[in-house]
Amino acid sequence: MALIAVLFGIMTIKSGGQVLFSDDSYRVAAGDYVPSVLWFNFVAGFTYIIAGVGIALRQQWSVWIAFYIAISTLFVFALLGWHIFTDGAYELRTVAAMTLRSTVWTVVFALTYRYLYNIKNEERRIS
Repeated sequence: MALIAVLFGIMTIKSGGQVLFSDDSYRVAAGDYVPSVLWFNFVAGFTYIIAGVGIALRQQWSVWIAFYIAISTLFVFALLGWHIFTDGAYELRTVAAMTLRSTVWTVVFALTYRYLYNIKNEERRIS
């Protein structure tokens, strides 16, 4: 899980940063991207890396960062849905990417909760 989180974060920062900070060719290639979704994902990429490091170190706080990422991603996905519903321009690959991000972070949260939070609390009860 930790490796997935860190790699996902690096890829997110790279792809978002190219559109946000590189020449126009990346923006043109991105098509009808939604700026608020792009900025959210770019910033979230740094949080993915922090969560991944915490998971690797088996820190309980990483469970709650994964939860925050999952919930905030679902919220931004809902806002994207509203944007689409109100006839805003978008790319289908944005919907696919947000589906992937929502799924990955919901699973990361569930697994880190199960293995880091519950196991550490069980160890405390036994001690």
